Amino acid sequence: MPLVRPFQTSFGTQTARDVLLVRVLTEAGEGWAECVAMEHPVYSSEYVEGAHAVLRDYLAPAVLGAGAVRAEDMAALTRFVIGHRMAKAALETAVLDATTRAAGMSFAQRFGATASEVDCGVSVGIASSIPELLEEVAGYVDAGYRRIKLKVKPGWDLEPVAAVRDLIGELPLQVDANTAYTADDIDHLRELDRFGLLLIEQPFVEEDIATHVRLARAIDTPVCLDESIVSCEVAIDSIERDATSVINIKAGRVGGYLESLRIHDACRDRDVPVWCGGMLETGVGRAANVALAALPGFTLPGDTSASDRYFAEDLTEPFVLDEGRLTVPTGPGSGVDVRTDLVRAWATRSPELVR
Repeated sequence: MPLVRPFQTSFGTQTARDVLLVRVLTEAGEGWAECVAMEHPVYSSEYVEGAHAVLRDYLAPAVLGAGAVRAEDMAALTRFVIGHRMAKAALETAVLDATTRAAGMSFAQRFGATASEVDCGVSVGIASSIPELLEEVAGYVDAGYRRIKLKVKPGWDLEPVAAVRDLIGELPLQVDANTAYTADDIDHLRELDRFGLLLIEQPFVEEDIATHVRLARAIDTPVCLDESIVSCEVAIDSIERDATSVINIKAGRVGGYLESLRIHDACRDRDVPVWCGGMLETGVGRAANVALAALPGFTLPGDTSASDRYFAEDLTEPFVLDEGRLTVPTGPGSGVDVRTDLVRAWATRSPELVR
């Protein structure tokens, strides 16, 4: 699925999404989900072809061989496979969609959501120039987004952040480094304090919790972890070590929405705000993210942008921004219907059936 504009981060530029869909057929009905793994292993160790193979050869057979299953059983059934959380999340979510649809329950109800709408932020990639960046940001401000996030990297940080802060005034602003910096950059990153940012997201590699602790002690800007947070246990450990004071929750990265609920609850118990990250999802994944973001602990706008932020046409009815918010789906399951005509028309390969 081509993106409406290239999306550049510190690890590369995306012009399209290679979308891996999972469809679960059961006696009670069907469920859909998308795997958020990227085409290449540049954001994490997972990638589309690898996730496809793991789902086909290991995860799906294990679940199909277990007889009657619930979404709550998925983690135990797939634990024998090390890692591959994005693939596991896709399968768990498809089962969750099928079971909640059969029960006439929405994801929002199943998750314990309390809001009917969620505040939306937008993630802005690295631009080729400051004027081009400002033009893009101005469009998002005019559209009503309630928070701007800038992708940054060494050589593209202080100047663009200063320019955007001047443009948007007091509108909430944060930055995301996607692990692009090292401990040698701590003094440089301290200069971001003058821009009154909501947070700085994942400046160092995911395994390096210690350097995030050092940074958090050195700057006033709150430090948020993204790639580092792969489970509830890691989230708690990072909070207790003062490596982070804000958590980005991405269901695919942590293995599914049920693990996301555990992280939400643990953070809420510790008065740590959370927000919902995004992976350029289609409407299939966006619906679940919006339901998750409606939980009470999600107190910061997430990367739950409208469909037209990324796609000219979506795999579901589009999510449309209304005064900076998206409406939480209330229908059974994810609350959206997959446009199977588009899936067939845009498919790059035939569906693969695992019985």
